[in-house]
Amino acid sequence: MDISDFKDGFPGRFVKVPDGVFAFVPDPLPPKLALDMELVDHLSGADLAIGGLKWIGKRLPNPHLVVNPLRTREAIYSSMLEGTIATAKELLMLDALPKQATRSEAREVANYILAIKYGMARLGELPVSKRLICELHKQLLSDVRGQEYPPGEFRRQQNAIGMKGQPIEQVRFLPPPVSKMKSALDDLELFLHSNDELPLLIKLALVHYQFEAIHPFMDGNGRIGRLLITLLMCEWNLLDVPCLYMSSYFERNKDAYKDHLLLVSQRAAWKDWIHFFLRGVISQSKDTATRADRLLDLQGEYRDSIQTTRATATLLTLVDDLFLDPWTTTAAAASLLKMTHRAAQGNIDKLVAAGILVEATGRLRYRIYIAPGIIEIIEKDSFD
Repeated sequence: MDISDFKDGFPGRFVKVPDGVFAFVPDPLPPKLALDMELVDHLSGADLAIGGLKWIGKRLPNPHLVVNPLRTREAIYSSMLEGTIATAKELLMLDALPKQATRSEAREVANYILAIKYGMARLGELPVSKRLICELHKQLLSDVRGQEYPPGEFRRQQNAIGMKGQPIEQVRFLPPPVSKMKSALDDLELFLHSNDELPLLIKLALVHYQFEAIHPFMDGNGRIGRLLITLLMCEWNLLDVPCLYMSSYFERNKDAYKDHLLLVSQRAAWKDWIHFFLRGVISQSKDTATRADRLLDLQGEYRDSIQTTRATATLLTLVDDLFLDPWTTTAAAASLLKMTHRAAQGNIDKLVAAGILVEATGRLRYRIYIAPGIIEIIEKDSFD
């Protein structure tokens, strides 16, 4: 990290670490911000866009028909930003047969889904805080690579943001040393629950920057930081259900995302970062609404297509369940429908014949059936 890149007024200070280089310690939030007309207009657009998603939680009989596929998409893209690649199909196969040998990358992405579920469940008992952040980290790194550092515990040594194996004096950014990290986290926790007059989406942008600048774990910081965006949206009542995620926007604009965060540290470029963040909120709100519509339309198409064959209520139940988890097995269908394995297989065969399910293993036993139409909506880059 070249300290000459940091200009007058940058929001932090330098601390020399034992390696003879300087680490960056961010100032406590909030910075001094003047909300000019351009920023107010952009904020109004973002507020309107995110407000338009309220229908998902309020009008759908089961919002999880939309929420679950979006959560899977978020896990894929947030992990992709860290160089961890897994497909929706791999995650479904892992979900169906959790004890089978699976690539470690798929398990890492699956852990992200578990962390989102865990965080939403805990919000009713515990606010977003240092304690919850550690609990989320433990979920994220359980039984995967990176657990050589204790999952669920803040780091006890200096870390760095840069290329793997890069000398510390050449890294892109050096977060605060442990002693300063602890006080910075305390300040961030206070800011999370402060009664300030900042618009919540702007406050959220500030929190995301601050968490990334503090970088309190040895691994998993980016994924936890992005997960916190959605959790805070729900805790602050910006969303009724967790249906807006930012990772695919950050992935599409990966270089700009990283540069904007760094330029806040180097030049106090808060407004540029906030504008970038708000553009993401608008973009992802529209994307969520479109994917929700596509999923609901597809559900209607599936129900219509099988009802023409005098489908039973159990077959309709099986179709609807695919939008919660777009895979099934004979055993899973039998349990869901409360029928014998033979009868459950008969219902699965009807959905295969209708083109709604395909068999994914190629095996004669322990078969897994997936819904490619749903998976396509999850994985499609955009609907522009």
